[in-house]
Amino acid sequence: MRRSKVISAWSLLAASALVLTACGGGGDAGGNGSTGDAASMAEGKAQEGDTFVLADVPEMDPVTVAIDEGYSAYNNDTADANSSYNTYVLTSVLAGATVLDGNNKVLLNGDVMESIELTSEDPFTVEWKAKEGVKWSDGDQWDCREFYLAWLAHSGTTEGFNAASTTGYELVEPECVDDYTFKGVFSEPYIDYKELFSGTSMMPAHIVEQELDIDDIRDVEPGSSEAKKVAKFWSGEWKGFKPELMPGSGPYKIKSFDSNSETVVLEKNPHWIGAKGGPKEVTVRAIPDTKAMATALQNGEIDVAASTQPDATAADTLKSLTSQGVTYASAPQLTYEHLDLNLNREVFKDEAARKAFFQVVDREEIVNKLLKPVQEDAEPLGSIVFFTGEEGYEDRYSDKMGQGPEAAMKTLEEGGWKKGEDGIYEKDGVRFSVSISHNENERRSQTVEIIQSQAQAAGIEVKDDTDPNFLKGRVDKGDYDIALFGWSSAPFKATQKSLYITDGGQNWQGLSDPKIDEAYAKATSATSEEEALEHYIAADEAIAENYATIPLFETPSMWAFRGIDRVYMQSYYGALWNVGEWEAAE
Repeated sequence: MRRSKVISAWSLLAASALVLTACGGGGDAGGNGSTGDAASMAEGKAQEGDTFVLADVPEMDPVTVAIDEGYSAYNNDTADANSSYNTYVLTSVLAGATVLDGNNKVLLNGDVMESIELTSEDPFTVEWKAKEGVKWSDGDQWDCREFYLAWLAHSGTTEGFNAASTTGYELVEPECVDDYTFKGVFSEPYIDYKELFSGTSMMPAHIVEQELDIDDIRDVEPGSSEAKKVAKFWSGEWKGFKPELMPGSGPYKIKSFDSNSETVVLEKNPHWIGAKGGPKEVTVRAIPDTKAMATALQNGEIDVAASTQPDATAADTLKSLTSQGVTYASAPQLTYEHLDLNLNREVFKDEAARKAFFQVVDREEIVNKLLKPVQEDAEPLGSIVFFTGEEGYEDRYSDKMGQGPEAAMKTLEEGGWKKGEDGIYEKDGVRFSVSISHNENERRSQTVEIIQSQAQAAGIEVKDDTDPNFLKGRVDKGDYDIALFGWSSAPFKATQKSLYITDGGQNWQGLSDPKIDEAYAKATSATSEEEALEHYIAADEAIAENYATIPLFETPSMWAFRGIDRVYMQSYYGALWNVGEWEAAE
């Protein structure tokens, strides 16, 4: 879930709706140790207006950054690899047409792009113009071929591309006007065109050409046998790390990857045409236990602790390190924690079962126990489509949830469920025993514990299915009863479409409702922000009425750093979005 007219009003609305605040009050964001004012660190040092470029700063010594889970794939746009943790690594490795700053403002990536221009409203036509001289780390050009390959992979025109989403791309008739200009003529208006051709979608076309003996990727016809060969390569060959196949087009490239320790080392792209400063080398470590991450910073094993999994104990540890020169900060993210019910499971094909499960889940208890120690004003999220504070946000879930075991049992019994001898409800040979699946994460385990207690009182058995690889091969196959995880969204509503429409590329729970399909179709083809908003509200209402997905809360990030002048945990791209302009703290 992404970014002449440069930015649509809808994108600005969505991007500016969230106000970033420091978790522990104000303070200096410098390296002497403080609770940092997050807002003061949220912009790039050289960004101006609607354009981002890396600031020209001195080079600094290598740094080590910890994130919650490890990197797994160079191509993060396949449905089976799509993960925030890949994005966090790749944001400084793969250049895209736009950049998001810490305020979620959509900016032209001025290091690699000349312009993005809406040249016609009828037919709706956009031109992306790349700068000349942008190169991959192996010396090959970054140009219109990358745009064409990204379109081919995401357009749905060729079988075999397992793209996580085709939204927007499927409307485009492509043309490389010249080596650096890609023109897209849309079959209908698409006001979120700025979300197309982001960094993780821009794979190296020259590698495909070399490996498949193709003269020019732009001559590959969609649906052809040659295109199907490209699809097989694009979908399968960019996992893990193979140096000869995985160059960098951003300020850094991947130097090495240890799959056992889930550690990635980044080094400078020798052909990067932008500013040359920032750390000489960046090591990215996976530390799933947030308390262990805080301890690693305390012990000097890492320089940056960047977590999207808030933990009260870890937060207290990080805040206590100011005397060691550590700066701590927290900010809301465009990320929501949720529970997806798998509608392909027999138990959840029954609407009464879904309603009863909603009724037993008391989100207030979850938020009060697990989130408020990190963010005092945290509260349950009332929408799937909108974040708190956005126009269109309305609490559409509280009246469906947390009504207690008596209400849930009444719903089950009215729906034909009977309590068995073991106290668990059953119907037509189906026992109401379900597992909540999630990755290895203590807060999620604690979430399951709370729900288990709530559900047991209503005759519903809930099991904890903790699997460290759940997000790396199971969730995208629908291998769960209930999935507990988070979606990280760029400030574009159109990218949600693949999550909730029938047979959407990331709709792994089997949700299917013509009302949802129609609402998203009308929203993404709307010609005005007002019209789009109306249909996104309709989609939100229809999703809620299906009793398929439970929004729990917006997940705040928390991060801390030492020895660097300023670090900001960008909501979608993580801490490394502007690593090329980090400087040593005074």
